[in-house]
Amino acid sequence: MRSLRIGCGAGFWGDSAEGPRQLVRSGEIDVLVLDYLAEITMSLLARARTKDPAAGYATDLPGVLSALAEDLKARGIRVVTNAGGVNPQACKAALEEKLAAQGIALKIAIVTGDDLLPRAAEFAQLREMFSNEALPAKPWSFNAYLGAFPIAAALAGGADIVITGRCVDSALALGPLIHAFGWTATDYDRLSAGSLAGHVIECGVQATGGLATDWEAVVADWDHMGFPIAICEPDGSFVLTKPTGTGGRVAPETVAEQIVYEVGDPAAYLLPDVSCDWRDLRVEAVGPDRVRVSGARGRPPSPYYKCSVTAQEGFRCATTMMVGGVDAVRKAEAVGAAVLARTRRMFAAQNLGDYLRTNIEVLGAESNWGAHARRGDTREVILKIAVQHADKRALEIFSRECIPAATAMAQGLTGFAGGRPTPSPLVRLWSCLVPKAAVPIQIDAQPWSPPPIEVADDLSVKAVPVVVEPMPTGRTRRVRLIDLAYGRSGDKGDAANIGVLARRAEFVPVLREQLTAAAVKDWFAHFVIGAVERYEWPGLQGFNFLMQGALGGGGIASLRHDPQGKMFAQILMDFPLDVPEALIEPRA
Repeated sequence: MRSLRIGCGAGFWGDSAEGPRQLVRSGEIDVLVLDYLAEITMSLLARARTKDPAAGYATDLPGVLSALAEDLKARGIRVVTNAGGVNPQACKAALEEKLAAQGIALKIAIVTGDDLLPRAAEFAQLREMFSNEALPAKPWSFNAYLGAFPIAAALAGGADIVITGRCVDSALALGPLIHAFGWTATDYDRLSAGSLAGHVIECGVQATGGLATDWEAVVADWDHMGFPIAICEPDGSFVLTKPTGTGGRVAPETVAEQIVYEVGDPAAYLLPDVSCDWRDLRVEAVGPDRVRVSGARGRPPSPYYKCSVTAQEGFRCATTMMVGGVDAVRKAEAVGAAVLARTRRMFAAQNLGDYLRTNIEVLGAESNWGAHARRGDTREVILKIAVQHADKRALEIFSRECIPAATAMAQGLTGFAGGRPTPSPLVRLWSCLVPKAAVPIQIDAQPWSPPPIEVADDLSVKAVPVVVEPMPTGRTRRVRLIDLAYGRSGDKGDAANIGVLARRAEFVPVLREQLTAAAVKDWFAHFVIGAVERYEWPGLQGFNFLMQGALGGGGIASLRHDPQGKMFAQILMDFPLDVPEALIEPRA
């Protein structure tokens, strides 16, 4: 096979059903991948399964694929998806029922073994890999991030559709590549490159102009965005594109922005099949809406699977209300403080104890910018109060007592049409490492033996000296970071990353000198409680910043309005830089 065309039609559970339909009916793909899972999704699916043994999977899948079954069959398109969640068996059964009703025969295989919840007691002695604290005694979910080789084996066994539980997102694309091109477990450069292809397309239209820094270049297409297609070659390189006639923008900068998404050290992006080194990638336009990506390198993987463990840690509740008029910001802050003081007094009277955490945000007053906010004079804001407590009864008091603010506090307070907020369990994420040998994998309930590989106990990377270009001298002009660079931010648990990519190579020395790790930590001082590390990304003309303890507990535990740091890159885009005028004068 000369190339394999892989399209991703879903970047999360709830993504548009237009994605898979668009890709399948375009006639431009060989494989359709659908990525539905995230840490919060796993905990919710695990909870659903405890209430209903037939639940625990992404329920979108049977309807999505049954609607496309005739096309999948006629075009010979194979499907790989992690929609199995914590119950791949039930997912397969629901899809088979839909296909049988249509009289369409497609072979479905399931990959299992990632769900370690029934064996949680065996791993009770393990520690959280970042904080070193003990794992929760009563987890809701406990899943290993599996790799791509079981998917490849299922395809080799004749499967038309492969349904997995938890695996790394990029494995959905890497598995078909291993199968199509015969890559082995020691083809590290190719495995890294295939993982990169999966990483670029796994979030759907984020790779085709969605979330682009230069949003105005694609805004006219937002209503009909094209989903990504990676045209992959046997050497691992690929061309990123989208279906003919669809909206969006595939350009080196939009693809590079997606590459930096949710990556820490680009020299050591660790996956179950390979340790990836993406420092020296080449991203180049090769035609309209066609970008070639190459240069990935790889090394042996770790002998461990990373596992995500979720459990309940008390309860949460949140309310929002609008506050308008003169001094709206100060009034909103006062309302939030009064609601907390009022409820704390009631808690004390009933011996319920204090909140575990509280968070007040005045949205519209740039509260996410901390000390750099400039809109304290705005006359219309949304007050958001979010709280956590160990006792649900306390949050039922909060739910009742935030509403009386409508008549007892600031004039101009409105927006209670939704009624009282409802307390819900707060779910927290722990991460740990489990030896791969302790995680047997099955394909259709039959044991699967992984290929023999070498593993690396030492995953450290030798630093490559960076050639530091001198800064031009002369007069300078103050500009914003967005004038010199593109940015994209993402999350991994309670850590956030921001990739910053220079618009022109000559801007890199400016960024290196002024946009330091210390400067970024100071810019986010109102959020970041851990260390900030800066990694060079020479192939993409930029840097990646990894900020520990930046998200108030992370996406599934944070009380913030932006629990995944999706806005962090935009906050950083306002960072001031003093740039030699010689660099920013119009070029002939």
